[in-house]
Amino acid sequence: MLLQISEPDSGQIPQRERKRGLGIDLGTTNSLIAIKTPAGVDVIPDSQGNLLLPSVVNYSEQVTVGYAAKSTASTDPKNTIVSAKRLMGRSRHDLTGTQILGLTDSERLAFDTDYGAKTPVEVSAEILRALSKRAEIDGLEADGVVITVPAYFDDSQRQATRQAAELAGLNVLRMLNEPTAAAVAYGLDESIEESSVIAVYDLGGGTFDISILRMEQGLLRVLATGGDTALGGDDFDNRIVNWLLTSWSLDSLDYAEHRELSALAREAKESLTHSKEVAVAPPSFCGDRTPLTLGREKFNDLTRELVERTLDACGQAMSDAGISEIAQVVLVGGSTRMPVIAAEVERFFGCEPLCSLDPDQVVALGAAMQADVLVGNGDGDEALLLDVIPLSLGLETYGGLIEKIIPRNSVLPVAKAQEFTTAKDGQTGLVVHVLQGERERVEDCRSLARFELGGIPPMVAGAARILVTFKVDADGLLEVSAREETTGTETSLVVKPSFGLSDEEVANMLRSSQQNAAEDMQARQLREARVEAESLLHGLAGALDADGDLLSAAERTELESIAGELLVIMEGDDIDVIREHTDMLGQASLAFAERRMDKSIKSALSGVAVSELEASE
Repeated sequence: MLLQISEPDSGQIPQRERKRGLGIDLGTTNSLIAIKTPAGVDVIPDSQGNLLLPSVVNYSEQVTVGYAAKSTASTDPKNTIVSAKRLMGRSRHDLTGTQILGLTDSERLAFDTDYGAKTPVEVSAEILRALSKRAEIDGLEADGVVITVPAYFDDSQRQATRQAAELAGLNVLRMLNEPTAAAVAYGLDESIEESSVIAVYDLGGGTFDISILRMEQGLLRVLATGGDTALGGDDFDNRIVNWLLTSWSLDSLDYAEHRELSALAREAKESLTHSKEVAVAPPSFCGDRTPLTLGREKFNDLTRELVERTLDACGQAMSDAGISEIAQVVLVGGSTRMPVIAAEVERFFGCEPLCSLDPDQVVALGAAMQADVLVGNGDGDEALLLDVIPLSLGLETYGGLIEKIIPRNSVLPVAKAQEFTTAKDGQTGLVVHVLQGERERVEDCRSLARFELGGIPPMVAGAARILVTFKVDADGLLEVSAREETTGTETSLVVKPSFGLSDEEVANMLRSSQQNAAEDMQARQLREARVEAESLLHGLAGALDADGDLLSAAERTELESIAGELLVIMEGDDIDVIREHTDMLGQASLAFAERRMDKSIKSALSGVAVSELEASE
């Protein structure tokens, strides 16, 4: 072993060996891998010089990935998987329409190929393997990688991405939100003035993200994030497909025909980036149908609703961040090449978008820069990145309500704890139901996981102290623990749901919370009023059973009459009336409570001499 040694005061400093960190953008349409070296940061090409790797996998005697697989998308559609990212972390129940084409009939979401069922995680692992091989051309292995994910990916989708990386044999240093990676690539952490606010508009092949960031004392902080995991370039293609189906009077297509028409639509969309109109010739299965001309104006009309959905999300993110204007907006994702996107984004934000870097490459470049820091090559002057959690996390409480533990847009990593108690006398167990969403009621939010805390000592309702802790790491992955403080009994789990949020749920969760805020609050107050009334009735019933002899027949009849009225009234929807009668019953039972207290004190002092009481003082 040779050691580099410097003589004292020689002025020579041993050269630290540079480690190898890689940045990976695992995309819906294309994927890339990049590296930062002393010479700069670059996307690593394949042996033919291609920077992009199409996110396409073909299963045959040998698995092929990228351009070779893409060439078989129409000729061998059953064994060629495209856009697998859109299905990451989701279940079969989340899918509708053409999304189920090519999938197996089982509950487990997987693509049906001649070489067996292939899950989205397995497909993504093949893409990651192909990318990592590019980086091993010089014989060196990576010390770690940073993989980017849409900012609006939920816990399940992030878990699925990490599982794909593990299958590919990669050491994941961190999963970084795509808009944040783009901000790093543009050097916004260095070039923007202190307290300046920027927006990152990221429209990829399958997902849309909007993030609002601010530079604060060396911290590049994400103030708010929003988006739609079911909105991307594929949806713009589908609008063209539907137009072609109508124009050519085509009824239903099989999987291969739909794949061919989708490829035709994508080519037309990309041509309209540089041309004002494009001729679309019918594929062979359409017979002698007439070629069509698609103009840019018609395309904009077909996709106007999709563009408006992205701008609605932008408005919501700015509202969440509490800002009304920004200093700069960055365009990220290949789909931002559509002229209508740049025009509408400039109109919405009031400033010309920054798009000097290739929108396909910018996320991978930023991920590589962050990976270089995380493997230990940084000089300590890099801005610290603070991402946020996109959707609130909480748990179910008595009455079917959700108690939010970690609100959306909390800075990651984050840990928060809250104390709860039991709802019934003698309760020895507690089911912790973890939920995600912005609404007030359990049925309006998404269930992530359940686990049980047992071993609670039997006590009266409300006496137990149960501390529930939520921890979300820098990758956005959740761990929940529950501890009974009296006995120290504890249980925990890393939340790994079997599926993520559905298209409609993720797209509408925040919008729904805004639209239904008043209704939700009304429903919450009603349930809380009913829970309070039920608790009082339950306690009174127990007291009457134990000490009913302290009341005269008339007094007992009056209490039971008021209790009966409350029992009927609490089934109604008038919150004020329920609370009024709850207070009435509480007041009517005060004298009874005082007599029970006197009886308890007399019982405790029975047989105790006065001298003993004086001595104890």
